[in-house]
Amino acid sequence: MNSQLVQFIEKNIIGSFDLIPEERKDTLVKMTGFLKKKIDEGNPAEFIFVCTHNSRRSHMSQLWAQAAALYYEIPRVHCYSGGTEETAFNPRSVKALQKAGFEITQVSQDDNPVYEVKIDDQKEPVKAFSKKFSHQSNPQSEFCAVMTCTDADEACPFVPGAEVRVSLPYEDPKKSDDTEMESKTYEARSLEIARELFYAFSLVK
Repeated sequence: MNSQLVQFIEKNIIGSFDLIPEERKDTLVKMTGFLKKKIDEGNPAEFIFVCTHNSRRSHMSQLWAQAAALYYEIPRVHCYSGGTEETAFNPRSVKALQKAGFEITQVSQDDNPVYEVKIDDQKEPVKAFSKKFSHQSNPQSEFCAVMTCTDADEACPFVPGAEVRVSLPYEDPKKSDDTEMESKTYEARSLEIARELFYAFSLVK
């Protein structure tokens, strides 16, 4: 993995699982159960992280979950994201993830740009862009749907094709946009998401 990313993980995430509330841990165990089941079956484990606009929390969750699978050397884990609407991967989220050590390069210039995210030099970069969760680039069946915002959670009580549905909402960092707290808020949300997803994946080992 990217050395800066590993350094961030080991300094800020590993060893901080006691900061996760017990009720959140109970929810995260559902993700672990899905992952263990797929491993036992010899099948890939696919996750789609869903929020309303697929611009902030769902992208952070997708990339941190993929990083957790690589860090814990859990093979055949594929993480995706989507929204109930399509907008754009918010540049504030991109910046927070870059600060943590993800190598992110914008490769298109339209209103919904495509980014390539490198987590490990030995792996193909992840293509990140805003899309609906039903987009053809996402799995269509036997996946775990993780609802990362309250609005999407309420709007999609049933996610077509999902084998397991997990409600894991996070507070929207958008409230800090264009304020002096913007960077700190996005970085804090990124870290919170990372901590919880690393906890879920750590239980596999």
